Amino acid sequence: MIGNAAMLLWYDIVPEQVAEHDEWHTREHFPERVGIPGFVTAQRWVAQGATAPRYFVTYEVAEVATLTSAAYEARLNNPSDWTRRMMPHFRGMVRGFCEVRDRVGAVTGGEVLTVRYAVEAGRRNALAQWIAGECLPEIAQRPGFASACTLVAAAQPPMTAEQSLRGRDVAVDSVVLVSSYDAALLDELQDGRLGARALEAHGAKAGTVSGRYRFACRADAPGA
Repeated sequence: MIGNAAMLLWYDIVPEQVAEHDEWHTREHFPERVGIPGFVTAQRWVAQGATAPRYFVTYEVAEVATLTSAAYEARLNNPSDWTRRMMPHFRGMVRGFCEVRDRVGAVTGGEVLTVRYAVEAGRRNALAQWIAGECLPEIAQRPGFASACTLVAAAQPPMTAEQSLRGRDVAVDSVVLVSSYDAALLDELQDGRLGARALEAHGAKAGTVSGRYRFACRADAPGA
């Protein structure tokens, strides 16, 4: 993560619309989004193995306020014709406006592990300290590691015309992302150090969701 904040999305597309989604997302949607002031970069990742949902998407931004700006909301409330055709084909959208809290490493690997969780009352600081102070530094020493970051929800996405076309989104609480050039490292972390049992032992609520994704495409803001 190079921005101070990010919008994170996980979702499926009905199978018969996957090819058109990828064309729309790459040719229209990404360029449109990174053209909004404050948007830095956009990336799409595709699920590997048994991971669901199919897509993980990140939009890195200068600050959380970018995600509630008039310029961004104007796009959300005035979707293009192609966007209007695509929105009803989305399923199970999870979407969060998040602050980036901790960063380790400066390289983006082609494989990423996403870990999404909520935190038990009174245990947020202890869990955050365990992840940032013990867990990520240890992971960073392993072969295959490229980078990692933690993010926490910082604003509630409002209902917009785009969201009304696809249905209400599910909120995000906390996230850990780890990227690697070696998929085996992420498989190991998903089942071990960053698995549901380990996080829940340190303060996460039951229901941690993790997934393995591979890089698909990226768009950068003009002049970035």
